[in-house]
Amino acid sequence: MTRSPGTPLPPPKARRRLREAASLTQAQLADRMGVTRATVRTWESGRTTPRGRRREAYAELLKTLAEEESAAAEPAAVPVVVAVRTGPGSPAEDTESLVLPAKALPAEERQEDEPEPAPEPVALTPAQAFDALYEFGTPALVRQTFLLTGRRELARESVERAFQTAWENWPEVARDRDPVGWVRAVAYEYALSPWQRFRPRNRHPEPPPADPGDRTLLNTLLRLPPRHRRTLLLYDGVGLDLPETAAETEASTPATANRLLNARRAMADRLPELADPEVLHRRLAEVASNERLRAAKPPTVRVGSERRARFWTRAAIAFTAALIGTTALTLRTAPTHYEPPVSPGETVRGVPPKMAPGALSDEELELRQKLRDQMQDGPERLTPRLE
Repeated sequence: MTRSPGTPLPPPKARRRLREAASLTQAQLADRMGVTRATVRTWESGRTTPRGRRREAYAELLKTLAEEESAAAEPAAVPVVVAVRTGPGSPAEDTESLVLPAKALPAEERQEDEPEPAPEPVALTPAQAFDALYEFGTPALVRQTFLLTGRRELARESVERAFQTAWENWPEVARDRDPVGWVRAVAYEYALSPWQRFRPRNRHPEPPPADPGDRTLLNTLLRLPPRHRRTLLLYDGVGLDLPETAAETEASTPATANRLLNARRAMADRLPELADPEVLHRRLAEVASNERLRAAKPPTVRVGSERRARFWTRAAIAFTAALIGTTALTLRTAPTHYEPPVSPGETVRGVPPKMAPGALSDEELELRQKLRDQMQDGPERLTPRLE
């Protein structure tokens, strides 16, 4: 019997956006759903999803919030192509064309007399769509990860591993509203993993940038705590707003704001010329653009992802087979009833040895003969006799 799929839910970032658009806090939403605030936080970060009736209620609530948001917004007329900054670097490599509704335009700028025809959708295979996403997002993501870690090889490896994970979960990534952000979050998590410090090649520092100013900026950035460094890079480097930065770092908006302020203050104390966020963004872009950071081709990443998936699948099958064999062997050789353990023998001292029987004395022989001659059933009874 096939189990029916659950009620579809919007992506985690959309859930948080809908809640904030309705001016609801996590505590208020938790009261309406009958759960704790921590549960709502895990739903919005994507770590867990509700099930059963609670999933249906959550989906209905989000649908209602989306309808209220659509009703409050102006109706869309024609699509508008805008540029969104995705990372520090050259403008040609760090912009992404997105189609947004025409509600972003003033009413006088809409051409209602001559509506533009809707662009015809182009059908792409999953491999073609993945290759296009990889070629578009890799240059900026590698530069961002380099600023995050200060290591060129680790930056390249982190981005490639993130895209391999994206190819393994391509149906989910393809439906995400921000696929580059999905890959960026995975790459940052991999690059900042505590296990990276135990790798032999990460124990020795890499050659610093050639320019003294770039070297000073990178060293100052790497002195920040990882969370503050990531928040500063996402907000001042990538260009995300505060709620999006909080959602990607899985933190509350006030905590994200405090991290950003502390990071800016630490950068300004060491480099006063970077107190202006615009100057900081420009300098981060310059430092990242001066490095020659390369990445593999999209087919190589896809093949590596498939190879890694096959390896782990085979490893899981082998482990399962070994576990089943061990269980069967245990059931075959295990005893079927309880056998009490035999206590070990102990030497008892102080008991006299048992004497062997010897020859009978004259008195014993006489007594034995007497016992044999007498009746065994007691003395003879007296019976009356006739005389």
